[in-house]
Amino acid sequence: MPQLPGVVRSADPAVLGFDTNTPLTRAIAEDMKSRGFHYCIRYVARTAKPNSIDLSRTEAEIILAAGLALMVVQHPRAEGWQLAPIRYSFVSHGVVKTGTEQSMGGSDGAHAAYHALLLGFPPAVNVWCDLEGIAGGAAEEDVIQYCNDWHDAVAAAGYVPGVYVGAQAILDDTQLFRDLKFDHYWKSLSNVPDIESRGYQMIQSNQHMEGAIEIDNNLTRTDNLGGRVQWLAPQ
Repeated sequence: MPQLPGVVRSADPAVLGFDTNTPLTRAIAEDMKSRGFHYCIRYVARTAKPNSIDLSRTEAEIILAAGLALMVVQHPRAEGWQLAPIRYSFVSHGVVKTGTEQSMGGSDGAHAAYHALLLGFPPAVNVWCDLEGIAGGAAEEDVIQYCNDWHDAVAAAGYVPGVYVGAQAILDDTQLFRDLKFDHYWKSLSNVPDIESRGYQMIQSNQHMEGAIEIDNNLTRTDNLGGRVQWLAPQ
């Protein structure tokens, strides 16, 4: 798949954008740009086959053509999930391989990277893990393992892994910073821990209808260690 028309750049601080689970038409993308938004975050699947509301190549081109920067986040698992070995479903060079067992984080991360590649995202752009909804009583070390396996699968494909810290992520600020391999953190609307020493590079705020779609507002920032979001900016 040819790369999308854009340039990977570090986000400036205090830039307004949005995430949404709704596909954008050309009219909606242009309207969002006219309303003062500068970037969009859209969803990709945890399986090899995307569904109808996931980001498509055509939509990605529309978003960039409207003057919006673009990143992807993977759909979270259903609320109450726990880490467990799963049936092997690893995507390698566009082929879904089957086998006995594979780590859940490795499988999810591989599919996130696969969809980013299939869409035409170039290397070095942020691909986000949505960490939320973990079952009460789940082992913290299992969550850490999930995150690090996800990170490694995405990084192996040349992308820059980021993590969205949502409700019921269960890890505290020290675990999020010291035990996870991520260098890019996105704060959710929920009451979640600060990231010890580093802080967040993107902050989600209010959820609301904007024009024809439901969105969450997001604002970029430079974290305490100088890190910034890496997105695909329009040419």
